Amino acid sequence: MYHRVTDKPGGTDDRTPAQFRAELERLASENYVPITAAEYVSGKIDIPAGTHPVVLTFDDSSPSQLTLDAMGTPQPNTAVGILLDVSKKHPGFRPVATFYVIRDMFGKFTPEERAQVLGWLRDNGFDIGNHTRDHLNLLGKSEKEVTEQIAAGQKLISDLDKKVQVHTLALPYGNQPRNKQWALHGSANGVRYDYQGVFLAGYTPAPSPFTKEFDPVGLPRIRSMDKKGDCVKFCSTAWLDELKEHPDERYTSDGNPTTVAFPKFKAPFVAKSVTTKALPY
Repeated sequence: MYHRVTDKPGGTDDRTPAQFRAELERLASENYVPITAAEYVSGKIDIPAGTHPVVLTFDDSSPSQLTLDAMGTPQPNTAVGILLDVSKKHPGFRPVATFYVIRDMFGKFTPEERAQVLGWLRDNGFDIGNHTRDHLNLLGKSEKEVTEQIAAGQKLISDLDKKVQVHTLALPYGNQPRNKQWALHGSANGVRYDYQGVFLAGYTPAPSPFTKEFDPVGLPRIRSMDKKGDCVKFCSTAWLDELKEHPDERYTSDGNPTTVAFPKFKAPFVAKSVTTKALPY
């Protein structure tokens, strides 16, 4: 989970371009391959055998994530610019990510400018998700307030680019509404939303979409941060170290997106919905 990528971090959620690049380089060197949130929640994980999926998510649609120059090319020190550069050096490292947008749309103010940025992301294989329109804390809010904010975020996207398909929502501050299902399905002011997954803001790796642990209304994410303070155990560096030490805990692709291979002793943990794809060994 990323927010701003800036030379002058304003808080613990920000990363410098150098820090962001270093983390991508580490992911590439350890055989992680980016997939989108939409691919993850749908179980469409089509990556080479022996590699591990990673979902890169960006909240709040900051200009530091994507700013296009006069030629419509991402600025090199933005998150997208860095991701594209790293993928060139590591051809197997797919340059894809999911952007959870709000009304502050990459620092653009006119509908034309906003549509240009969303269109660039769509045309280049990136995934766009809803982060509500106003980034309001949904904790304790009424059903009307919750559905209005989510529907307004959905409308914000569809009004700018009707070709964008929104499959997931990231909850502001990671706070779930009183009824978790309100975040997944609902309608307000003539706008309906029907998502496949709702993401939180911490603190553990997300489970495989093929296990019984997969909960579409509460999918965890990992904050990008070094091992310090509350991140000694629960942020990206700590978890990457942990998964490197215990590689059997990582999702590892069998190279065939139509099968789900797993050790026979793990059969009790496999979701019933994937029995037709199951390939125990």
